[in-house]
Parts: sequence; structure tokens; C-alpha cells
Amino acid sequence: MTTALLSTADELHARVRHGRRAVVMTMGALHEGHATLIRTAREIAGRDGEVVVTVFVNPLQFGAGEDLDRYPRTLEADLKLAEQAGADAVFAPSVDEVYPGGQPQVRLSAGPMGERLEGAARPGHFDGVLTVVAKLLHLSRPDVALFGQKDAQQLALIRRMVRDLNFGVEIVGVPTVREADGLALSSRNRYLSPDERRTALALSRALFAGRDRHAAQEALRARAREVPSTHARAEALSAIGESRAAADAHAVATAAPGGPAAVRAAARQVLDEAGRVEPPLKLDYLALVDPSDFTEIADGFTGEAVLAVAARVGTTRLIDNIPLTFGNLGAAS
Repeated sequence: MTTALLSTADELHARVRHGRRAVVMTMGALHEGHATLIRTAREIAGRDGEVVVTVFVNPLQFGAGEDLDRYPRTLEADLKLAEQAGADAVFAPSVDEVYPGGQPQVRLSAGPMGERLEGAARPGHFDGVLTVVAKLLHLSRPDVALFGQKDAQQLALIRRMVRDLNFGVEIVGVPTVREADGLALSSRNRYLSPDERRTALALSRALFAGRDRHAAQEALRARAREVPSTHARAEALSAIGESRAAADAHAVATAAPGGPAAVRAAARQVLDEAGRVEPPLKLDYLALVDPSDFTEIADGFTGEAVLAVAARVGTTRLIDNIPLTFGNLGAAS
């Protein structure tokens, strides 16, 4: 197939539509993570539908001192990747096409959730994100739009915007794609030197350490529920090759169900160690939050959660996260 390159909304609107239109919004510099989004969009749209990839570096979401001018523009390579992944069209509008007459005087507000974590680190960022997403949804007129779960707070805010403002579009989150060493794919990874990349691996290692601590706690709690809370419990544990330490661990796990504090501590230990190497990791935040509003969860929390981290290595700022489930709904995702 040949992927069309479009630069105006009129060109996009002139295309004949037969099935569902699925849109993947990007700022370009496409990589395998974007390709996964496009392939998923292709599956959702089906053979008779249409997949549109938007490529637009949005000036509204870059704050003072951030890397708008430095952000990579690789449209020719982006078009090739989009075509290989199954896109029917790439919509790459100019700033004047998206913001005729200059930056908009009327903008969307991300509200309280947009002021936490990423919003606190980058004031106004999510206002710019939601404004451009709303604009591109209007311009591209999709039935479904896909976003990566790596930007978990952004995804949550887009879902909230679509629900609160009655956009007639389905929002689909696609799991984070990682490189072989665990680093989440990002266009900013190219800025890392070899030494900086080694330090940056602490982000994913910290998340995995938190996930593993949580999984171990959930396994202990599940085992504790299976074995009666009597002397027979210790005998049963010994019979299946467990040490008496498991009984002590049972008491700890039961005293702090779910153990959000332990999850944070396990992740924090990895990040603290990375802060002492050269080049050091400079932590912006580590948070274990409720994805409905991105507030910190407390011990005893039950339900879905997100363990999120943001840090700088050298001049490059990176984010990452993983989903976890607390309580009787299951173990770590």
C-alpha cells in the first residue's frame, strides 16, 4: 500500500470513508512504539477502515527552557515507518493549519489532575496537550484514537476530557513498548550517551523492583489465605518446603495488605543507587497513584494503580510507569 501524505484538513476530509477511522497522534520521530500503535489501529479499523497518523510538534505543550527547537523532525522516515506499519495516511499539518491566526486565546484546562506529577514538573503542559488533542480530534474526525500507556497521565486526562466534554470518539490505550534492556521506547532516548543510557535503565529497574515486591507480597497473602492460621500452618509450610521465615513474612504481609509503602520502598532503593553513580540520575518524582485522578494511594487501597517515575539523566528527561493491581482483584499486572 502507498501511504498518502496530507498537510491540510481539507485534504483529509476529502478522503472517502467506508469503515472506521482510527487515528494515532504523534509528534513525529516515530519508533517501534509508534509502529505498535499503528498496527493496533490497523487491527481495530480492519481492512475496510482507515488508519491516519498525525505528525505535529505542538508548541503549546513545551514550557520555557524545554526542547521544542531540539525536538527531532524526521518526516520522511516517519512516513516510511507509518507505511510499513499499515497506515493509510499521514496528516502532517503546519502550525498555521492547526492554529490559524497564531496561538489560540481559548484553551482547554486539564484541571486538578493536570497539576499533579507531570503537571507539577511542567506547568501548563497538559493544558497544551488537551488543546491540541481536541483540535486534532476535530480535524481528523476519528471513530477511535489510540495512545500509548507510557504517557499514563496524559492518557488518563484525554479519557477524562472525552468523557467530560462528550467527544464522540473511543479512546484506546496501548501497552508500553520496551527495548530489550527494559528501557521504554521514546524519541528522547536518542539524546542519551552510552553512559547516560546505562544510568537511565534504573527507571525500568525501579518499576520492576516495585512490581516484584508487590507480586511477592500478593503470593504470600494468597498462601496465607490457603493455610489455616494455627500451628498446622507452620507444619504445612514445612511440608511443602517453606521455611519458618515464611510464617513471619505472612504476618508482615497481613499487617499491611497490598503494601503500597513496600512497593515504593523497593523502587526508591534502585533510584537512590542510580543517584550515586556517574552520570547520576536526578529524580523528579516516584509515585504510586490511583489512575482515576493521579493521587497517591494509601495502605489498604484496593483496585488498579500506576507506579510512575520521572527523572533526568544528563540533559534528557524520561518518564516511565507500570500498572499494578492491589487487593482481591489480583496480583501485579
